[in-house]
Amino acid sequence: MTDPWVALEPGADPVERVRTLRRAHETFTEAGTVPRPVRSVVAESWRRSARAGVAPDGTATVELTDGDLGSYRAEHPLAAVMPLFRELMGTFAADGKHLLAVCDEQGRLLWVEGHPTTRRQAGRMNFVPGARWSETAVGTNAPGTAVAVDRPVQVFAAEHFIRRVQPWTCAAAPVHDPRTGRVLGAIDITGGDGLAHPHSLGFVQAVARAAESQLALLAPPRTAADTVELTALGRDEAQLVAGGRKVALSRRHSEILVLLSRHPEGLTGDELLCALYEDESVTPVTLRAELTRLRRLLDSGLLASRPYRLTAPVESDVAVVERRLGSGAITGAMTAYAGPLLPGSVAPAVVRLRRRLADGLRTALIARRDPDLLADWARAPWGEDDLDVWRALAAVRPTAAVRARLDEVESEQAAPAGWMPPRPGGRGPAHTSATSSQRTRL
Repeated sequence: MTDPWVALEPGADPVERVRTLRRAHETFTEAGTVPRPVRSVVAESWRRSARAGVAPDGTATVELTDGDLGSYRAEHPLAAVMPLFRELMGTFAADGKHLLAVCDEQGRLLWVEGHPTTRRQAGRMNFVPGARWSETAVGTNAPGTAVAVDRPVQVFAAEHFIRRVQPWTCAAAPVHDPRTGRVLGAIDITGGDGLAHPHSLGFVQAVARAAESQLALLAPPRTAADTVELTALGRDEAQLVAGGRKVALSRRHSEILVLLSRHPEGLTGDELLCALYEDESVTPVTLRAELTRLRRLLDSGLLASRPYRLTAPVESDVAVVERRLGSGAITGAMTAYAGPLLPGSVAPAVVRLRRRLADGLRTALIARRDPDLLADWARAPWGEDDLDVWRALAAVRPTAAVRARLDEVESEQAAPAGWMPPRPGGRGPAHTSATSSQRTRL
């Protein structure tokens, strides 16, 4: 199969594929192994479903009904683009005896519309508004899995984890907040085997992108006076934008603002001292002097004291990456990650945050197994020696170039400390100072 995200390759017999998938599903539920030709995206979803304790004979639970459902839907951001969804997909769903469904970021169905007969049939498995169809609740299914992996997904017949859903086929794509990149939910088309076609996957993806564009137009513009933004990834000295004014910060001021932006409740002087300085001999007077200079630099009363805190919400690129990671938007997190947080900083709290952010992102990349995302990390300055990522990339993209680079990284990291490879031409080792030859590792 050329595209692992498409359920059926051209020319495949859907009836025979259903038989094969049912046998594979039984093998997995009985032995825990996934035989071919189950797609990798489905195999990984089955494993996640099993780890979440989903029962193959289970069913969805309806969590929101009547007034609660109506109030929740009215306040949800995707309510603003429901007219667009109906315009683009409503006729297709009704004429094709399909269903148009929209779920929130937790996999709860908010709207299920389409052909009346199909809706009644879907209702027997609780594919109804208010029901939770997250992957952790009902296993592999297009809307729940699309939210879980933050990618357009097709799920064909017996690829569904729960048996009573296996007569159905669906395709879904996540919809993001255009301002923050956060996953808001997913748009889904559900029906028969005819949806197991590349066109249905491309269709829902195009509708999701159209919805994101409309959300961007509907969002009220932020004024410069409302905006306080901190950029600290991939740079030793952060930049703050406040009231339309750009402020270049020293390394110490960068560290202070990064920490205060993460603690809106504020930090005491002692807490800041411990967070900023490894040397316990640094006195509170030194810290107060730095804060006085920072307050003068910021102006406009942004920095308050007792405890030290920022008087306005600050949107940082660190928070954007964390938020996207937390919602499973790995591609969005990679897009926002411009490099390690204040890479030259040795402030203990900043070092911990830098490591946690990088480790969380690389762990998510390795788990996702997306060759393009892995390649982006491996070829970035901070990932070029990341052995685990190169191994993961070689597993999903075993080209000669990738294997060769993996061999280099393994050899370099297995070499004794201080050893350098010979210079080209056999003129002996390349003597370089330790300081210049070392690379910062995450």
